[in-house]
Amino acid sequence: MTDRYIDEFRARRAAGHERLLDTDHLGLKRFLRLDSDAYTDRSAEGRLDDRTKELLGLVASAVLRCDDCIAYHVEQSMKLGWTKEQLEDALNVALVVGGSITIPHLRRARQAMDELLEENDAS
Repeated sequence: MTDRYIDEFRARRAAGHERLLDTDHLGLKRFLRLDSDAYTDRSAEGRLDDRTKELLGLVASAVLRCDDCIAYHVEQSMKLGWTKEQLEDALNVALVVGGSITIPHLRRARQAMDELLEENDAS
């Protein structure tokens, strides 16, 4: 079996995130909580739902060219029901905003999407 981009990302993220959570630093813990809270569904309060926030996170991550962030938000967006076509449309917005420098990152986003779609088809 060949190494898959998404599997490598998941393993690296899980190990690194566990180490962050074990850190006894108030500032880090507060920021991690803030980050988690930013993606909470607030639609009952007339605000954005978690699904929309993940898509916004994906576009922002692509424009900022953060591959780990892109892989994370692709996976979360797909878990929340965004389709391949909708994600491609969102990534097109990122390309227009971020320019051609985002293309290598969009390639990795597409690779993650393809692997996640294969997973979904297999289950």
